[in-house]
Amino acid sequence: MDNSIEEKKVGGSLKKSDSIQSSSPASPKDETSGIDPVAERKLVRKLDWMLMPLFIAIYICNFIDRTSIGNAKVAGLEADLGLKGLDFNIAVTVFYVFYIVSDIPSNLLLKQWGSIWLAFLVIGFGVVSIASAFLHNMSGLLASRVFLGLFEGGTVPGLMYILSRYYRKHELAVRIGIFFGGAPSIAGAFGGLLASGLLKLPDIGSVKSWRKIFLVEGLITTILGLILLFIVPEDPSKSRMLNVAERKLALDRIDADQVIKSQGKKEKTTLPLVLRSFNTIVSSASISLLRRSAKVVPLGRGLALFLPTVIRTQGTYTTVELQLRTVPPFLAAAGWVIINAWISARLKKRFIPLLYSLPLVVIGYAIAVATRNSKARYAACFLMIMGGSVGGPMLVTWGTNNAAPDTMRAVVTAAIPGIGALGAVTSVWTYVPSDAPDYRKGNIVNLTLCSLVCVIIASTAFYIRWENKKRDRGERDYRLEGKTEEEVRNLGYRHPDFRYQI
Repeated sequence: MDNSIEEKKVGGSLKKSDSIQSSSPASPKDETSGIDPVAERKLVRKLDWMLMPLFIAIYICNFIDRTSIGNAKVAGLEADLGLKGLDFNIAVTVFYVFYIVSDIPSNLLLKQWGSIWLAFLVIGFGVVSIASAFLHNMSGLLASRVFLGLFEGGTVPGLMYILSRYYRKHELAVRIGIFFGGAPSIAGAFGGLLASGLLKLPDIGSVKSWRKIFLVEGLITTILGLILLFIVPEDPSKSRMLNVAERKLALDRIDADQVIKSQGKKEKTTLPLVLRSFNTIVSSASISLLRRSAKVVPLGRGLALFLPTVIRTQGTYTTVELQLRTVPPFLAAAGWVIINAWISARLKKRFIPLLYSLPLVVIGYAIAVATRNSKARYAACFLMIMGGSVGGPMLVTWGTNNAAPDTMRAVVTAAIPGIGALGAVTSVWTYVPSDAPDYRKGNIVNLTLCSLVCVIIASTAFYIRWENKKRDRGERDYRLEGKTEEEVRNLGYRHPDFRYQI
């Protein structure tokens, strides 16, 4: 029997007296009891060097391959493939539909099969990107977007799930902030630079213009995926990059934040556990991320697809000049995201950076709606991207911190970005060519959405405080009555001793 559960059973069920630990939130001293702080700091540094550069590289490849169609569009993809009207919007929509559908199943497969699944996904979307360099019509484009969505959909959730298996709750905000917030901003900047550089290169046989973007970026990704087959980090319980003592410490660290001490053992995946993952906090974070992603102009997915086109309406630029002008807003956003991730970790609060970053988005939209001055609207993009980019890492971290047991963590790390990606689908149809160049209707709608996100976030924070106080008063203790040991283990966030992170 797990040492966190006393051996007191009546008729196969547990009483409150048999509960796990205390009903009061553990103090920092209690949380780190038995963990050598010097050894822990050394391990965290090793994990940072072992995981973060690799995961950032994977995310950058994922983001660039996903959004390179925006740069390809500017370089003549529509004309070469004979696209008309809303054909481009349809192709983008098809990608996100399959991207969303694959998220949760992919993470559950990752939980079952291990990290090698991640290498398979990276190789998959790299090969699809290479194939995209040889498209000739709309049918081929649609087929490539279907497979790209299936392979890419599980990649980012998989990275976040693996991180949650290595880092403690208060550490996760900075790490997810770096790769979920900073990495796509850097990727957006690097993608524009890479695209402009590739367009200057001599043609590679029949691979010309925008086709070079898909070919070279796909080759880079595929090579990375093949390397991952040999170096991708396994679960901490069996990681070859850690020695025996480090593996034990890694598992003890994660257990220190959990009500149920599992030493890395994963419970069986069941449908009830999957469905129970969609609690109030996860739903709020998902809806907020959906509304966030719907804001095409300020935010990563939609903006990465449409920013080159938006900039083109602000003046007369060559294709290379246009690509280069997409870089600075993303770099500014990367710095802002990382700063706020650090602030969130120090305060141990996820909702505060969200509340003061959203006004930047509102101000940016107000400028975009109020003026047609090209320089002012370009400046507004900085505010909108900086303010909006904080949402992704904070919302995902918030949901992950409040997810237990492991099956729920796998579902939540996929569900929040997956449901959030629905916003990217709506964004495709909010900023349509007929509304160019001002996109006034879309901007006004998104001003309203941004205000709603602020209300949802504040309401969720109040709910968490209310629920935690009920647990402090013992008003959730009834959930242990008549439960077997296994049922108590699977309570996860519903356990009376579990405290939500605000």
